Amino acid sequence: MVTPETEMAKSPSRTRHPSSSSFLTETLLFSGGALVAFLLLWTAWSFSNTTTTTFTFEPSLSPKQCHPPNRHHDPPYQTFYDDPNLSYSIDGPPITDWDAKRRRWLALHPTFQSRPDQVLLVSGSQPKPCRNPMGDHLLLRFLKNKIDYSRIHGFQIFYNNALFHPKMGTFWAKLPLIRSAMIAHPESEWIYWVDSDAAFTDMEFDIPFDKYRNHNLIVHGWSHLIYENRTWVGLNAGIFLIRNCQWSMEFINVWASMGPISPKYKEWGKIQKSVFKDKAFPESDDQTALAYLILKEKEKWADKIYLESEYYFEGYWVEIVGRLVGIGERYLEVERGEGREGLRRRRAEVVAAGAAAGEREGWVKEAGGGRGGLRRPFITHFAGCQPCSGDHNAMYSGENCWEGMRTALDFADDQVLRSFGFRHVDVGNDSGVVGLPFDYPNKA
Repeated sequence: MVTPETEMAKSPSRTRHPSSSSFLTETLLFSGGALVAFLLLWTAWSFSNTTTTTFTFEPSLSPKQCHPPNRHHDPPYQTFYDDPNLSYSIDGPPITDWDAKRRRWLALHPTFQSRPDQVLLVSGSQPKPCRNPMGDHLLLRFLKNKIDYSRIHGFQIFYNNALFHPKMGTFWAKLPLIRSAMIAHPESEWIYWVDSDAAFTDMEFDIPFDKYRNHNLIVHGWSHLIYENRTWVGLNAGIFLIRNCQWSMEFINVWASMGPISPKYKEWGKIQKSVFKDKAFPESDDQTALAYLILKEKEKWADKIYLESEYYFEGYWVEIVGRLVGIGERYLEVERGEGREGLRRRRAEVVAAGAAAGEREGWVKEAGGGRGGLRRPFITHFAGCQPCSGDHNAMYSGENCWEGMRTALDFADDQVLRSFGFRHVDVGNDSGVVGLPFDYPNKA
């Protein structure tokens, strides 16, 4: 093989050792020529470029510094997946020693090492087409919203439309799905259940995982409403975070034992109604069952359950939708202010939400903190609207539900589209989009 070294050895002129003075002269001539060429190219580029921005290019990380998940590596060593007695079914044999089994799998797959904020977002809807004529379209938009939030925050997402147990339908369907998701994704520290009719309405918001480091189940609720008032709406089971651990495996089994797979299902409905007098219907449901376990088995479970009420971990749409346009205008007003160039700056989507959240932190707290005020609600939940069936709660009209959904989804979508250079012409009216000028909203 011919190399530069062998070529130099063949050439007599290349084997002669130059004197130090001639070497220095040649070096200076070469450097001077290179400098002149660079200046000529730089001058030509400067005159042809229409902007005054300069760019400094830094070298990329070398491959050795990057450790992306290796999806092609699965060692032949046995794990819990090789156990013939492992069952994905909610009524199968209980899973034991799950924490150790997860640790072993992660040790064999080091590029998937679980992080405190590693999340699998799980949601789902019915297997059949919606009865409501606009139901499938609305569910598609709700799904897009979840995909957007997951992409922006680095979550994985699994959307399901199959029943994992024939008896566990409606609101109970989530429990078999979550249990299976924990087994299917040992790399995920958290499973994040979000009802199909819930929308993320603050795309910048980072879930405070460090706050929950000593807890295994995070749900929106108030302890005094459960322990003192004993109301079944003291929490909402439509959105929750559950840690992928042995505690959760056991808790899900106990929670599901009040559902339709239990031979005491009808009896559980009566028990729940006797404890929570305001329960709206006689059947046992997942939300009242969760409140019951917190109340009646407090010593066993409650220490690991965090009832979040400091921000809209899950917000009731009726008290939110009418404020969204005003909240959006307030955000734009602040961005127009002096010294807010960082908020107006164009950014790549992968860093836009995090950078903007940091810039906003101070004034958001002053504007009203977590609930109420002028801060974007994190999640807007259209509980009772039933977009697929159309069988909404009689407390409000279907039109109010559908209009509220369009408003919330457009409000959230504007935050996403901004990174792509667009926004909706009129939030909530399906009015198309327009391009954003540089330094928006100063030049809107």
